Order: sequence, then structure tokens, then C-alpha cells
Amino acid sequence: MLSGICASRRIVEFHMSKILRIALTGWLLLCAAPLLAAERVDLPWRPFTPALFAQARAENKPVFLYLEAVWCHWCHVMQAKTFPDAGVQKRLGEQWLIASVDHDADPLLANRYRDYGWPALIFFNAQGQEVAKRAGFLSAADFSALLDAVVADPTPEQSAREEQVRAPPITTLPKDLRTMLEAAHRTAYDTKQGSLKLAQKYPDRDSVEYALTLAAAGDRTEARRARQTLDAARALIDPVWGGMYQYSTHGDWVHPHFEKIMRTQAGALRLYAQSYALTKNARDLRSANAIRDYLLNFLRDADTGAFHGTQDADAVPGEKAQAYFQLGDAARRCIGLPRIDPHLYAQENGLAIEALVALYNAGRDADTLCAATRAAQWALAHRALPDGRFAHEADVGLYLGDTLYMARAALALHGVTRDADWLAVAERAASAMALHFAAEGGGYLTAVAEGATLPPPRVTAENIDAARFYAALAKATGKAEYLADGRHALRWLALPEVAGGTLTEPGILLAADELAAAENAAH
Repeated sequence: MLSGICASRRIVEFHMSKILRIALTGWLLLCAAPLLAAERVDLPWRPFTPALFAQARAENKPVFLYLEAVWCHWCHVMQAKTFPDAGVQKRLGEQWLIASVDHDADPLLANRYRDYGWPALIFFNAQGQEVAKRAGFLSAADFSALLDAVVADPTPEQSAREEQVRAPPITTLPKDLRTMLEAAHRTAYDTKQGSLKLAQKYPDRDSVEYALTLAAAGDRTEARRARQTLDAARALIDPVWGGMYQYSTHGDWVHPHFEKIMRTQAGALRLYAQSYALTKNARDLRSANAIRDYLLNFLRDADTGAFHGTQDADAVPGEKAQAYFQLGDAARRCIGLPRIDPHLYAQENGLAIEALVALYNAGRDADTLCAATRAAQWALAHRALPDGRFAHEADVGLYLGDTLYMARAALALHGVTRDADWLAVAERAASAMALHFAAEGGGYLTAVAEGATLPPPRVTAENIDAARFYAALAKATGKAEYLADGRHALRWLALPEVAGGTLTEPGILLAADELAAAENAAH
């Protein structure tokens, strides 16, 4: 598939920035010794499976789920400070059944508890009901008190949200909902700092893309807003290695959290590429290239060409890394690289491939397309299933995101190569999504329900991306069934509690408009 000669990428040479003298002596001393490895505290962790809850019922014990992110600073601190405490260990060992899960390895749990972490601390009673959910680090004293409180009163703090909501069939957004979403997009914008009115600053992909879409139609206000956000967000791009930090706290752009997540890289890369294609602003292309170079030089697996999903926030687990990231390349490497997650997930590869294709569309760099193609060919060989779905890892994990984002990647590759094989991959995946992930009453579930330990939710971002994928596929093929599959996602997204459930969801507007455009093109 897609035979051809890929030009070899130039080697990106890093120049060493001036080393700051304040607070760096301790870091440089680490050159004499290897980095400490984060170790799992010796506790009776179990797999988070239905069998765990069967055991809980049989023994009448509550269940604690520790949902961590392997790149998360506060997860490292919890493991170093809280779990080693003797009182915590005694409680967990005697009174609880406990499970630890890497949220990147289990998108169902990650999406179900995204608002409670990381780490997410989830407590169940012996009957399997959620009793309490807490977000982030807890000290040993606070954690012990919470464990005791749940044992003393295992009554759920609040009833679980009903996921299987039925939505009325729709073909387009109701006028009042569109008006509400458009108003939310305008009022959610931070006119002083750019981006959204949130304490965490990052370039929200759908908000900026919607602004760019309006700018392309002549809206100067939206053009200024997109420009302000993209210019401000450059502060999150690592000036030494490239790549974008996940976000900045304190409501500004100068307090970054240093983890580098594939979803962040892919979203920002797409935005800068789209902006460059629209405005020809050379800084946008440089920013996109800096993110691409980070993907190729750090997250790309040298043997396979596939992409790893994350790099840790900490150079030394549990120690904040502000000083480290102010060093130049040589000094950083002397200390050691923050840990890169060795897993190769289909979802993260799909995100990377689609973003790289967007950059190729903007800049026409053949090596960028070569990198995207090689990763896609690896995913086809090692993650594709016979029924059109993609596994999260090798034959493990049936999640919507893996199939959806690899389908989007294949369709993007077809768009630039016109290779029918990539379109066939996208169509097989589209049919598999509709067959295996469609929820009764509208929308798509984040995972296959059969055999899942907990009911899989519907996720707004995934349903937006699914609706937009089906719109693009309908436009590429002229097949009406894909419009129906896209409207199935829109049917759930148009529920007021979904559309109005966050500060702003302009992606719903993008999805509705793209479905309408595809339908018009078919007539």
C-alpha cells in the first residue's frame, strides 16, 4: 500500500540555551547518577474486573480504584507520600479490595472519570455502587479519613448519572440550540488572555477551529480571537525540544504543567497547520513544525515508526520540573529524559497521523506525509481487526477512540493520496463503529458494553469527532448511510444537557454544519 520513496528527514539539531544559575545546581548534580524509577508501593493491587466486584460481594468489602496517569506529577507524589504510610497500608490491606489502573490503558475508565483526576480516586461499596469520587492528590491523613468514612457509611454520595438517555431524531440543530451554542462560543472567550475563560490555559481545538472557520468566511472578530489564542499558546511550546505542554494554570500562559500528551500535540499541530493554510503566517508554520519535530524525535518509536502517547511531567518522579525545563538540550540529556510511555496505542497513532496529514496539506513537506503513512501502515499491521475495528493494544481493548481516530487518519490519508485502500479502511471502520458502538437512542459509547466492568459512557468529544468523520466520509463517497450514522451522533449531542453541559461546545456547530454541507453535496 502506498509504495514510494520517502525522503529521509533532516536531523534536527538542538542548540543549548543559556543555563539559569538559580536553583539548577541540584539538577546538574543528578548527571552523576541515573534517574530514580517510580516504584509501585507493595499493596495487594488487583485487576479492575467483574471478578473483583464478585469478590467484594462475597467478602462484603468495599472497592477502591486508583486511576492514575503514568505521566502525572501528583500521581507520583501520591505513590511516594500517601500509599507508603503505615496507616494507609493497614486500612487498604485489611478492609478494602483495591485496584490500580493506568488511565491511558483503559479509555473507558479514563472517559468515565476524566473530571476526577489525575489521579482519580473512586470508592465503591460492596454492592458495586460508587460511594465517593475525589480528584487529585490526598495526603495520608486525608486519605485515611476518607477510607474510614466510606467504611462507616457506604451510602453513595449521589446517584449515578443515567447514561442511556433517549434523544429525539433530528437532521439538524434546532434554531434555539444553535443560538445558544453560538452565544456560548462568544461569551466563553477570554478577551485579555485568549482561549477560554478557564483557570487552565490551552488552545481548545474546537473553539479555535470554529473561530478559524468563521474567519475564513470573513468574520474579523473571530480571526482576531483565533490569532490571539494561537499567539499566546506559543508560550506552551517547549523552546528546546518542541512539543506543547498540556496547559498552564493560574489563568495565564506562564505556569505550565510539563507533561506532553498526544491529544495536546495533535490538536495544536492541526490548529497551527489550519491557521497557516488560511493566513500564511510563517510563525504558525514554525510552531506546527516544532510540534511535528517533537513527535518525530521523541514520541516516534525508532523501530516501528508508530507513536508513543505521552511523556512524563517530571524528570525525577515526584519532583517538580520547572528548573529542568529551563535547561538546554545537553543539560537536560545529562540529567536524563522524562519517561516516555512505551505503549503504542491505536488511538494516539490515529490522532498523530491525522495531524501530520493536516500539516502536509498546509506545508507540502513530503517527509511529514512519509511519517504519517509509516505509522498508519504499522497500525494496520498490528492493531487492525478483521471486522474493521482497531484494538487499543495488540488484541486488547475495544474502545471507540481507537477505531474512530484510525478511521479519521485513514480518511485523511485518502484525501491527500487518493489511494482507494485508505478509503476502504475508513469505510470498514465506519461500519464497525455503527455496528458495535452505537448507543440506543443516539450517540456512540466509548467502549463495547459487553464484558465491561462498568457501563461505558457516551463522551461529547468523541461523538463530535464521530459526527464530523461521518460527514467527511459521506462527502468523500456520496453514500447516504454515513449521513445517517453522523446524525446518530448529533442526535445525542443536541440534547440540552449535553450541548450546554460545559462552558462551550462549538464542535457541535462544526459537526452540524459539516453534516448539512455533506447532505447538500449529495443532492
